[in-house]
Order: sequence, then structure tokens, then C-alpha cells
Amino acid sequence: MNTTIMLFLLQDGITNGAIYALLGLALVLVFAVTRVILIPQGEFVTFGALSYAMLATGQVPGTAKLALAMGIVAFGLDLFDIRRSLRPTRILRAFAFNIVLPAIILALTYGLAGPKTPIAVNIALSLLIVAAIGLFLYRIAFQPLAHTSVLVLLIASVGCHLALQGLGLVFFGAEGLRGPALSSAALTIGPLRFTGQSLAVYGLTIAFIVALWLFFGFTLMGKALRATAVNRLGARLVGIRTTLSGQIAFLLASLIGAISGILIVPITTLYYDTGFLIGLKGFIAAIIGGLVSYPLTAVAALIVGSVEAFSSFYASNYKEVIVFTLILPVLVLRSLAAPAVEEEKD
Repeated sequence: MNTTIMLFLLQDGITNGAIYALLGLALVLVFAVTRVILIPQGEFVTFGALSYAMLATGQVPGTAKLALAMGIVAFGLDLFDIRRSLRPTRILRAFAFNIVLPAIILALTYGLAGPKTPIAVNIALSLLIVAAIGLFLYRIAFQPLAHTSVLVLLIASVGCHLALQGLGLVFFGAEGLRGPALSSAALTIGPLRFTGQSLAVYGLTIAFIVALWLFFGFTLMGKALRATAVNRLGARLVGIRTTLSGQIAFLLASLIGAISGILIVPITTLYYDTGFLIGLKGFIAAIIGGLVSYPLTAVAALIVGSVEAFSSFYASNYKEVIVFTLILPVLVLRSLAAPAVEEEKD
């Protein structure tokens, strides 16, 4: 170990930590609004990344068809919910949102996909596809369970993760994919070389941290979203649309996951199941942040990334074990700091 190697490891750790910070922020966002521990966040990463990689080769990803299929299921659920008051306006609104919107996205994907399509168009299509999947995932799996316990929501989250991971294998196959870099620019500072891709990672992470902190701390809508998690019934009584709050949370989480995947896929090869491990490290950062603090989650993610980088240098075979061990002292300290609760007697 010398100074140059240490700087390279720090650079790698900060880059990885910035990605984990984005995923940790998405997990905190969803939990703060819906009480859902979003395990499928890793699938948003892989769906966004691999959809972008397939579009770059001129192919249409299966995720575009999945969005339409999920929209059809969501439309059926909406019809069942409004079966006692089948007003034409409500039916048309549900049809436009659940059928027309994903159909337009699928048509755009078929019409624009090609080997010469600009990178910006491929990124936009990937984000639209994953955003639609995130919205419909909430409608199908979590909106009907919104008033249940956190444990039930966690079980549903695990089920969604397994289902989406299996679909990822069907859509993308077992082979890994890589996508084109967003920029070929580079910046050299001493022995370190920062690519345009890594600079984009840093910039977007900082922007999301600041934006989410300002949104939830200082805007009326952000406070309304937080109120939904504290007391859904109370939020509805004061006029907050709890269903819309959940949709906004899942929309933002899916977009953050897709952006994270698009930032990663030019740097490293991604497989259909890679997102779970990446999302799990973001989950560690979110737990260290208490699932409530965006700045603390970002700091924890940088620590996780740095520990992973140095562990790969000193003990590469055990780097995952070392990273996941970081959560143990945090859980112990939180359990000791939590107030004692007497067990209920029958």
C-alpha cells in the first residue's frame, strides 16, 4: 500500500459509494412514504441498465412489453375497485393511464430502437419503461396492502423481487451486458483520472441528495408524503391522497434505480441478478441512516463504498462479508438505544 494505491482505492470507493447512496436514498424515500422496504430496488437497477444496453444494440427489451402487461393487470384491478360506480370518466382515466400510456411507450420503443439511435433517446426510453413498471408494481402489489403491517409489506416485497428477477432472466438471458458510456470526456488530477461517467455519478448523487432533502423538508407536498407514512387515515382525513403519495414514491424510486443502472452499466458488466447485490449495499446505507435521514444515508453509502474498495485490496475473498458486517454494530447500538417495551400479557 502506498499513497497512489490509496488514492485509487478511495476514488473507486467514492464512485461505488455514490451509486449506493442513490439506491439508499430511494429506499429511504419509499419507506418514509409507504413503509415498504423496497427489496425490488435492485431490479429497477438491472432493468434500467440492461434495457439501455439492449436499446444501444438496436434491440427492443422485453421490459417494454412487461410494462404493458402490468398496465393491463392494473386496469383490471381498477375496474374491480370501481365496479359499483362505473362512471365513464373514471373508466377512461384508468384506461388512458394503464393501457394507453404503456402502449405509447412500447410503440415509441419499437419506432425509435436502432443501432444509430442517439444515447439520449435510449436513456429516455429506458427511464420511461422502468418508471411505468415502478408505477404499476405499486398498483398491483402494494396499493391493495397499504393498510397492513410492515411485515406483510416486506413479504410482498420479497415476492416482487423474486418475480422480477425471474422475468429479468427471461428478458435478458444469463449473459452479461454493457452499455456505451455517456461521455468520453476525462479529467486528470495528479495520478487520478476521472472519466465523464464517474463525474456524472458524483453530480447526480449530490443533486438527488440536495433535491430530496429540500423536497421533504421544505415543501408542502414533501411534508404531505411524510404524513402519509405516519398515519394514512389521518392523512386522508386532512385531504392528502395517499394513493397518489405511494405512486409518486415508487415513481421516484424506479427512476433513481434506472438512473443508477445506466450510470453503472458502462463501467462494469451487469447480469440479470446483479442488481440485488448492489441494492443490498444501498440497503445497508439506508439502515445506517435509520431509514429517515438522506444526508446520513449518503455518508453511510460513501463509507460502505470505501470499505468495499479497501477490502477488495486486503481481502478480496471476504469483501462482501466485511461490507455486510457493517450493519451488525449499527443494529446492536439501535437495539440498546431503543426504549424497553413490555410484552403484552394474554
